[in-house]
Amino acid sequence: MNGIDALDLDGHLLALLVAVHDTGSVTRAAERLGLSQSAVSHGLDRLRALTGDALFVRSGRGIAATPRAAELAGRAEALLDGLRGFAAAPGFEPARLAACVTVAANDLQRDLLLPAWLRRVRSAAPGVTLRVIPSGAPRAELLRDGGCDLLLTPRPPEAGDIVHRRLFEDRHAVFFDAAVRPPPADMADYLRSEHVSVQYEQPRRALEIDDWLAAQGVARRLVATVPGFAGVAALLHGGPWLATMPSRLAGGVLRGLGCAPVPRPTPPLPMYLAWHTRQHADPAMQWLRGQLMEVAAAL
Repeated sequence: MNGIDALDLDGHLLALLVAVHDTGSVTRAAERLGLSQSAVSHGLDRLRALTGDALFVRSGRGIAATPRAAELAGRAEALLDGLRGFAAAPGFEPARLAACVTVAANDLQRDLLLPAWLRRVRSAAPGVTLRVIPSGAPRAELLRDGGCDLLLTPRPPEAGDIVHRRLFEDRHAVFFDAAVRPPPADMADYLRSEHVSVQYEQPRRALEIDDWLAAQGVARRLVATVPGFAGVAALLHGGPWLATMPSRLAGGVLRGLGCAPVPRPTPPLPMYLAWHTRQHADPAMQWLRGQLMEVAAAL
């Protein structure tokens, strides 16, 4: 069957689709939903029959979502929010909301999403204020312990009590001072150059692109690392060095630097919004998340 018969769908199937997509695992989805693995597998079989798509395929030791599954998971979450709102107590009005919302983000997500989000939120809910903290290498405890309400990250914590939603996708680019040097002509030129990168602390962790390049056997010479993207620009200005960073930083903290493609294909860089399950059904948080998702969708 190529189309979805709405009468054959229910909230449980939608929640199952979202859980498998978010966790990337039938086992972890079963744990989140309180079901057996066989029940989750049976539900996936029903969804495959309804959609005419494989939805999830084996990838290494885990599973990967097909493009159709990624699309449907986003639509399913919106439908689930509507169902939750149907059952929730009436009366939530953004204009009456008075809250300080703490968002953990790095320089990229902070500059790309939060200014437009804050303007959008404050126009409807003038009682909302924003507190931004560094996300670094985020752990589940940041959301569990109330350190933040929302987390923006390319690497959401893998935990059964953390929910995440894909917002957008970026790519990597090479940044450099165009007044000092040209972009790398090829991979050999790239490897001959010296590089600047980011290394997060607590816990110490390199950027995902650095780990990926190392796994591919690409050995670069690092002359410096800094704890966040904001420190990269000062090092590149006036120097002959390169930095391989998310391309959208060209409109933020790396504005004014030269920007060129990486001389070899690199994996895409997805960006996620994550939150704790205790806030999943809260009407105010649902509204705030929805505003952020709409800002991301407009990118």
